[in-house]
Amino acid sequence: MRVGVPKEIKNHEYRVGLTPTSVAELVNHGHEVIIETQAGMGIDFTDEAYVRVGAIIVETAEEVFEQADMIVKVKEPQPQEIAMLRPHHTLYTYLHLAADKPQTEGLMKSGATCIAYETVTSPAGTLPLLKPMSEVAGRMSVQVGAHYLEKEQGGRGVLLGGVPGVYPAKVAILGGGVAGVNAAMMATGQRADVTIYDINPDRLAELDLHFGSTIKTQYAAKAAIERAVAESHLVIGAVLVPGAAAPKLVTRDMLKLMKRGSVIVDIAIDQGGCFETSKPTTHDEPVYEVDGVIHYCVANMPGAVARTSTFALNNATLPHAVQIANKGAMQAMKDDPHLANGLNVSDGKVRHKAVADTFDDIDYEPVDWA
Repeated sequence: MRVGVPKEIKNHEYRVGLTPTSVAELVNHGHEVIIETQAGMGIDFTDEAYVRVGAIIVETAEEVFEQADMIVKVKEPQPQEIAMLRPHHTLYTYLHLAADKPQTEGLMKSGATCIAYETVTSPAGTLPLLKPMSEVAGRMSVQVGAHYLEKEQGGRGVLLGGVPGVYPAKVAILGGGVAGVNAAMMATGQRADVTIYDINPDRLAELDLHFGSTIKTQYAAKAAIERAVAESHLVIGAVLVPGAAAPKLVTRDMLKLMKRGSVIVDIAIDQGGCFETSKPTTHDEPVYEVDGVIHYCVANMPGAVARTSTFALNNATLPHAVQIANKGAMQAMKDDPHLANGLNVSDGKVRHKAVADTFDDIDYEPVDWA
């Protein structure tokens, strides 16, 4: 199979779909890998490094799309990339379609087979291709939250961990999944006062055992979230409903209860965000203010630590990429129902129920794998 990797074109996106090591693995399996020139230069993967492991370098993204059967990316395709997709293509990347109807319709129109990292499952029911970026975003959320709490950034002027004789900042984490746990690890490491909110009592018990007395846990009832918003200096939205739009847990009215100069970081922004006042931002303009509260809603947070993120992502995505290349997308998914859960669009139809359910006028049409 011919596997193509275009250069990412989203704002300040320096990650790349395949590392040279991943390219070498695909080449060793007998596949041809086509890389757009400079695709990895943002994180010091030179064209020469790719050539040494057997890749072919081309000058433009158009050449990648024209020559490749499978397109491997990091972020969702931008409009000019969707326009280059054809029915014979397999697209393998993050999609987050529930928050992006134009992209959904564009991929349907293309006829391509589109496999989303974020809905591929494991035998245990986890999301192994989403996990590494959730880990990165969770850890980053505390880092950026602490930064924007600084007064010169417009924040309240609060040190996350306090100092002897001065209380630490209160941090509320909405969601006890991978991103939430990693946020809690970083926040407790900085000696903040941390509470995790979740609707699963079993998960709350697991978190209590894991963190012990270093955090508090709370069932995420509406009244509890309202109190958390009113009392906290930093609120991190780490809610995930696989494939679906994130629920709006914090309303505009709740936001008005927050202290002036407090910060929210919405990790769930790729799926539409879990704050009513959230809207996607970029690394160029990462924050905005509503009712005196700083909002950080960058839709590709891990792109800020692109080298770490690329290695972590490739560790998770490469095994499936090899299977898709070896067998073809449909046979690979037929053989592996967990990979099949990643299928979001094919033959002009939406194949993932949670995505279809988000839109009133798009039907869910599952594949018959028999």
